Amino acid sequence: MPTWNEVNSEIDQLGSTTACDEIRKKYILKLEKRVERNVIAYYSGFLQKRNADGSIHPECAISDLDMNGFMAVVHDMDRTRGLDLVLHTPGGGVEAGRAIVEYLYKMFDSDIRVIVPHMAMSVGTMIACASKEIIMGKHSCLGPTDPQVKGYPALGILAEVDKSIVEIRKEPMKQIIFQQIFAKYPPAFISDCERAVQHSKEMVKGWLAAGMFKDFTDPESTADAAISALMDYEGTAEHSHHFLIDHCRDIGLNVSALEDDQKLQEDVLSVHHAFVATFARMNAIKIVQNANGGIWTVGA
Repeated sequence: MPTWNEVNSEIDQLGSTTACDEIRKKYILKLEKRVERNVIAYYSGFLQKRNADGSIHPECAISDLDMNGFMAVVHDMDRTRGLDLVLHTPGGGVEAGRAIVEYLYKMFDSDIRVIVPHMAMSVGTMIACASKEIIMGKHSCLGPTDPQVKGYPALGILAEVDKSIVEIRKEPMKQIIFQQIFAKYPPAFISDCERAVQHSKEMVKGWLAAGMFKDFTDPESTADAAISALMDYEGTAEHSHHFLIDHCRDIGLNVSALEDDQKLQEDVLSVHHAFVATFARMNAIKIVQNANGGIWTVGA
């Protein structure tokens, strides 16, 4: 397996303007031959592409624009071979994620595995839950699936509402404090948070019950338990809380360890290093690519 430095050396040796694209294609093709399935890599440069204040560049997030990328790379694939989606993302729009999943379901008859070389957070975790199997390394992580509404954590807002009710009943004078807190939110904001949470729960539950848990004795109850853990606001430190492989297995997700197959691990991490090297060298913020040379890129 080439290290990040070795991948950089390969790119330097090619010395062409398309060197990064060629190296990524080389390793995606190698992975595709290993798994004998279609491979699409969806990569965000969110760990490298930061604004001056340290925040993630907004284009790094999953958005409706990404559908163009998936349509471009799915074209001309043999869809009977299923899909392995290599996913690296901070998350993004819930509806954009839903649209991507539903599209891939139709294209590959729901025969989808998700490989997480490093991070698939928030909506990325939701997409992973739409697969029949998730492959993670010891260093990989998923994250809480609590939706964000206008930049605020919906579960956090609702928890604050519940807390205010309890505290005002105990100490009515605290009503003045909570009035000031809630005054900063726009009209119908709390209702929007309730809708976002309920929609996210129902969406992921449907994917899990019909896919990953479909052969269980009680798919819906199993899905409910997993969702409760993924949306456990009190049990997580922040929206970027890392759920490592053991925790993902403990909550019931069908997760295979990347390290169980050394050759697969080498091929997956080679793909990962090729994308990380690309983001370090180029202005690309997001890349969707297949093994056939199909590439869709969002630049800074």
